[in-house]
Amino acid sequence: MGHCQDDQLVNTIYDLYEKISKLESLKPCEDVNTLFKQLVSTCIPPNPNIDVTKMCESIQEMRSNLIKICGEAEGHLEHHFSSILTSFIDNPLHHLNLFPYYNNYLKLSKLEFDLLEQNLNGSVPKSVAFIGSGPLPLTSIVLASFHLKDSIFHNFDVDPSANSVAARLVSSDPDLSQRMFFHTADVMDVTESLKGFDVVFLAALVGMDKQEKIKVIEHLEKHMSPGALLMLRSAHGPRAFLYPIVEPCDLQGFQVLSVYHPTDEVINSIVVSRKMGGDEINGVDHMDEASELGCNCSQIHTIMNKKKSIIEEFAGAIEEQLS
Repeated sequence: MGHCQDDQLVNTIYDLYEKISKLESLKPCEDVNTLFKQLVSTCIPPNPNIDVTKMCESIQEMRSNLIKICGEAEGHLEHHFSSILTSFIDNPLHHLNLFPYYNNYLKLSKLEFDLLEQNLNGSVPKSVAFIGSGPLPLTSIVLASFHLKDSIFHNFDVDPSANSVAARLVSSDPDLSQRMFFHTADVMDVTESLKGFDVVFLAALVGMDKQEKIKVIEHLEKHMSPGALLMLRSAHGPRAFLYPIVEPCDLQGFQVLSVYHPTDEVINSIVVSRKMGGDEINGVDHMDEASELGCNCSQIHTIMNKKKSIIEEFAGAIEEQLS
């Protein structure tokens, strides 16, 4: 391994990655559970010295593989618990605490709700979309049950089996079954209906790498209503070995309102932004704001795209004068 392997923490993560890669299956079992517990507890302590974007290529490659593996394992874990929960004859939602990370979701959803409230200026969202809701749509369930008790939730997932398990889970709840809907779709095919949402949540694992994530964000920017909020999940420090990073400069066409990096057992960072209106898009302000928020603008695509259109207009004007 190259020069960037001196760090003890990165070494530990690399060793765990090697062990996890050798597993025959990522479905929950003793080995899988133990290794992922170790991985999570290694990545959780905040560490200001870890910036995954500056690490050598072999580590970057390991990280992107690890994120995909974590995503797959998370899917299996959620399927597993969703099936266990639906086996309860009474309301399965009364047993959510059986899920090992349920408390994390309670805390994450409370954080997201508080950040939403700060940025919604007193208005309550009528309809919320959750993109990448999975077989155990805990964020939607927790928000709908405790925080947004009058909002309608539309959950989108590309996997039909995830949706059918999730729909079965809420079907016996008299309240949520009336306010929660499931759609099997790739977000890149969802266009018109995105205009109907006051708030859109994007799951951490929709868009596993930077390029995919930016494609999804650009698609949302094109189709969301001006003024609607986008709630994104990101990762910071060593936690970025578990989830992709979204930086303020990735959010072209959105005004970044707050970025929150938890330091407790909540793993995901939260980025809240507002879709800008057609008239007030002021690239300069937006980019200054992004750089103030500490943006690693190696992804200068945001500025470049804006500059490009200005340059094209300018070139067009000159051509007209010359002709």
